[in-house]
Amino acid sequence: MSVISIQLGNNLYCKDPQSTELGKKIVLHSIKLISELGFEAFTFRKLSMQIDSTEASIYRYFDNKHRLLVYLIAWYWAWMEYKIEYETHHLGNPQEKLDRIIRLITEKKVPDDTFPDIDEEALNKIVIAESDKTYLTKRVDKDNQNGLFKGYKSLCDHIAALILNINPNFTFAHALASTALEASNQQVFFAEHLPSLTELSKLEDPYSANYHFVKNLIFKTIDA
Repeated sequence: MSVISIQLGNNLYCKDPQSTELGKKIVLHSIKLISELGFEAFTFRKLSMQIDSTEASIYRYFDNKHRLLVYLIAWYWAWMEYKIEYETHHLGNPQEKLDRIIRLITEKKVPDDTFPDIDEEALNKIVIAESDKTYLTKRVDKDNQNGLFKGYKSLCDHIAALILNINPNFTFAHALASTALEASNQQVFFAEHLPSLTELSKLEDPYSANYHFVKNLIFKTIDA
């Protein structure tokens, strides 16, 4: 399988981590550490020890750990857009295409050989547990103006366009699309940590159940 790279906006970093071996190590090991420790306990000092480098070298790539988290989440959504385009470009039926997208955003993630420098399974755990920390900040408006959430919004636009293709009279296409994207991660988090908030916690395969939940949420709402 060919190895390719996902290009992200240069406003997400000080120096492109994909341009050097050290940068790739920073991304790879930060995913591992944040997945294991959680974002609150993660520090550049711990990361520097993991990669046998210095904190100063990490700061040459990212201003702070929040910006690193934003980069990781942005990479994830750009990767999802790539997978969606790859697996749906040949589908002509909008209902079938939307169903495939729902399956892709809700399925349990496994490492993708196309991107060997990223552990997509661990990154998905970060997205599930930490993604709201990227925008629940006082800087959210400025970060949005600087395009830090471009990938997430682009995917939301993609889903909303399909919804309107299926039902042009539906008023809340973007609201439904963003709700579905949030549910694709939030319900899995609830199932693991706050089980009384979701029926998924009672099922053997919460990922498969979440697919059916999000599919029903979108298609039945559109029909309504």
